[in-house]
Amino acid sequence: MKFMKLALVAAAASVAMGGAAMAEELKLSYNVGVASDYIFRGISNTDTKGQVFGGVDASYGIGYAGVWTSNVDFGTPHPDQEIDVYAGVKPTVGPASLDLGVIYYGYSKDKNGAPGSYSYFEVKAAGSIPAGPATVGAALYYSPEFPGKGGEAFYYELNGSAPIGEKLTLSGAVGRQQVDTNGYFGGLTDSYVTWNAGVTAAITDHVSADIRYSDNNHSDYGKIYHATVTASLKVAF
Repeated sequence: MKFMKLALVAAAASVAMGGAAMAEELKLSYNVGVASDYIFRGISNTDTKGQVFGGVDASYGIGYAGVWTSNVDFGTPHPDQEIDVYAGVKPTVGPASLDLGVIYYGYSKDKNGAPGSYSYFEVKAAGSIPAGPATVGAALYYSPEFPGKGGEAFYYELNGSAPIGEKLTLSGAVGRQQVDTNGYFGGLTDSYVTWNAGVTAAITDHVSADIRYSDNNHSDYGKIYHATVTASLKVAF
């Protein structure tokens, strides 16, 4: 069953790539930034402390690949660094912009998939359409083995964004993380709902700032689940 799900996603990505014209130019972009916290799906990945991050992205036609890294703190000596590797295609179908890809979340000095490890991968199917000046979208992420031998996991999300000025964009999302809780972490990775809303300001063509409120319905699990307002500054070139 797991193999069939992955095969269907891979087949969809191959069809999308085969049906689109490929550009002849390889494009590279870079980003680096800081934030007051690293919030991932409503949960702090830095134990409510600051974040420094950066990445490199390559695109060729509708295809893309990249590497991104950030410090992390899960309340243990290791891991202390996250390194993600991802790739996919971004075809368009009528007014819809699609994103079909795979993401590997890697962590320093991890235990190579053993119980208690953090590294895992997801396949992604996302899309968005214009709605007047705004954009609305949805995304689905699937992992055959969540961290800590948690079993299959799904993340569903609805999101949207809209300009509220020449250099300001309002955006938000609501999602649900659903995990098979028969694994090592037990109830700590039980299903939960998360949401966020914030404003991004384009300070220059290469510098942006973001203020975002994030929360979830598991605040009783500890401080890393508490509602928070995060400020970030990002440079992209």
